[in-house]
Amino acid sequence: MEFVPAPGTITMFSTTWCGYCRRLKSQLDSQGIGYTEINIEDVPGTAELVEQINNGNQTVPTVLFPDGSNATNPSLSQVKERLGV
Repeated sequence: MEFVPAPGTITMFSTTWCGYCRRLKSQLDSQGIGYTEINIEDVPGTAELVEQINNGNQTVPTVLFPDGSNATNPSLSQVKERLGV
């Protein structure tokens, strides 16, 4: 999958208006965890990918991990646990 991140980082699908996305980005920044943010309103095909992951819903943030797994609206502690940091 083209959006699977490098080890130690995540890919976060978001929107500009998502408060949960802003909160998670701020927390990741404060912990020094790298991420690639993809706005599903700007990148063709990503809204559909998020829908596939979330049973037809465009729920953000949706996060992809280096092992190819995903989580919807994860907490910082969940992200850290999945990354092993």
